[in-house]
Amino acid sequence: MTAAVDLANSALNTLGATNITALTDDTKTARIVNQRYPFVRDAVFRAHPWNCLISRVALTADSATPVFGYTKQFSLPNDPFCLRVLRLEEMDTVYRIEGRKLLINADSVKIAYVGRVLDVNQYDTLLMETIVARLAAEVCFNLTNSNTLTSQMNQLYEQKLSEARFVDATEGTPQNLVNQDFRTFNESDLFIASRF
Repeated sequence: MTAAVDLANSALNTLGATNITALTDDTKTARIVNQRYPFVRDAVFRAHPWNCLISRVALTADSATPVFGYTKQFSLPNDPFCLRVLRLEEMDTVYRIEGRKLLINADSVKIAYVGRVLDVNQYDTLLMETIVARLAAEVCFNLTNSNTLTSQMNQLYEQKLSEARFVDATEGTPQNLVNQDFRTFNESDLFIASRF
């Protein structure tokens, strides 16, 4: 079973640093990694619509309504916590995300979203590698005091992110080939999006 501390130790190993036993260890290394890990994880999660993190849900309208501009508002999911709305079932519907609310002129909404999945064992291997590389880049200077190594770690992160995006984006049939009414990226768009 893989845990967050295993990802943290992989990042530390990349830097040549000593392993920690837990993110809550009372050491400088553990405190730095523990402080940065949740922010790094969520930033990587938002960087791409990772297949292993996508959930679909039908939202229930809030009793309160927006003051202007839209007729309904829906609270975004908390289980798992919604980090990024990817699409609505009705792709032509105009909506806006404000805070933790989805504003829309519709009575019902079904969304696909990237959730904050905390169980590391649910992550794709390349997603894990991307988190490790980003974490190494984030904590590098504080642990090594080396601008050169920090720059190398940032380059490593960009390489890992590019590879992981490409593999993730090309897994499965593009949605526009599955259902023409559920418009999303076509195959070439997925390829191009995976390269950025």
